[in-house]
Amino acid sequence: MQMRNLFFILLAPLLMIAPARAQETLLPEEAVALTLKNNFDILIQKADSGFYALDYKFRNAFFLPQVNANATLLFNNNNTKQKLADGTIKKGSGFRSNNLNTSVNLNWVIFDGLKMFTSRAKLAEYVKLGELNIKSQVITSVADVIRTYYNIVSQKQQLLAIEEQMGINEERVKQAEKKLSVGLGAKPELLQAKLDLNAQKSARLTQLNAIEQLKEQLNLLIGFKPGSNYTVIDTIIYNHQLVAADIFSGAETGNADLLVARQNIRIATFTLKEKKADRFPKVSLQSAYNFNKLNNNTVVNNFSPLYNRNFGFNYGVNISIPILNYLSVQKNIRSAQLDLNYQNLVYQYKQSQVATSVSSAYKAYEMQLRSLDLEEQNIVLARENVHIALERNRLGLSTILELRETQKSLADAYARLINARYNTKLAETELLQLRGSLVQ
Repeated sequence: MQMRNLFFILLAPLLMIAPARAQETLLPEEAVALTLKNNFDILIQKADSGFYALDYKFRNAFFLPQVNANATLLFNNNNTKQKLADGTIKKGSGFRSNNLNTSVNLNWVIFDGLKMFTSRAKLAEYVKLGELNIKSQVITSVADVIRTYYNIVSQKQQLLAIEEQMGINEERVKQAEKKLSVGLGAKPELLQAKLDLNAQKSARLTQLNAIEQLKEQLNLLIGFKPGSNYTVIDTIIYNHQLVAADIFSGAETGNADLLVARQNIRIATFTLKEKKADRFPKVSLQSAYNFNKLNNNTVVNNFSPLYNRNFGFNYGVNISIPILNYLSVQKNIRSAQLDLNYQNLVYQYKQSQVATSVSSAYKAYEMQLRSLDLEEQNIVLARENVHIALERNRLGLSTILELRETQKSLADAYARLINARYNTKLAETELLQLRGSLVQ
């Protein structure tokens, strides 16, 4: 019967998960789905990219003419004095007049060195850049959610380890009380067992607070209201099948940073073409319809009209040939070329950076898998050791110091195991993030 009780003490924390199931369980895939829908960083990036989409919607405006209408109505009240060549002087006051001018002007660029075609194509590249920026933010946000979610899982496992230690200390208290009641024990042993039990209770409260703090971080990432009540799964799920060659090849074609860097090169290339187009002549069709009407109430000179009206249509071709413009065209071309060279350097740097990160992350992934296997074995040994120590303490064959040492070994083994589980998940997440396949 005593053996069964000891095994129940060691297994009790694993059974304590049952009451938590009364809460709604948030699955990892559900957290990711909520992130894609509600995460503010993703929503903000989508809003920023919406400007690119708006510009692209009006991309054909480069090929349309400019048409402007103008109208002016002017009223005059003048005093006039004129001296003519024959010596005659004419003067008067209160000369009122009104002048109406209207026009409709058209300016249509039909050739600008193909700049308008380049600008339209460039807008399409900006739309792609916006999509890639969204993808980059999605991958970053999902990675943050996965790390936070499984951090909660690992802290939950640490809580179970603390509760297992509480169960052991409760058994120590019972054994110490029983020994003291029959005269085989000492009160300091009972007091120390109670002190250790209270220390574990305090650690449990601290651990519960740490879990709640992490939940608030997760709430912000997935768009839940602060204080939302839910629980998470109990175990960390791993992918043991990641291959280095697949990660390297996938990162070259799917890494978000590399995709954005390549897109910036394409945009810089179109910008350079735009600047080079300024070296060519610009040909425009121009046309205007003008209407002018003048009304004079009175005139000083008999040759001045009381009423005058002009209207008509004109059209023509304008050719603007750049000859000398403070070398601004050449300067802009060189500036665009420098930017293109810069974007190429950024891409090469990103390539080197991603390759180094993949290599380091994969080595960490392999090491964590080996460490995880070792710690899974160690926890079995540590728990068995505690079980033996409790039984020996019950029979009076060991000291309290020996039992506390085995408890410490169990606590250390749990800490290493939980860290190994979480770090393995972190390494896996980083590899998938670098490959760009964290979200399909």
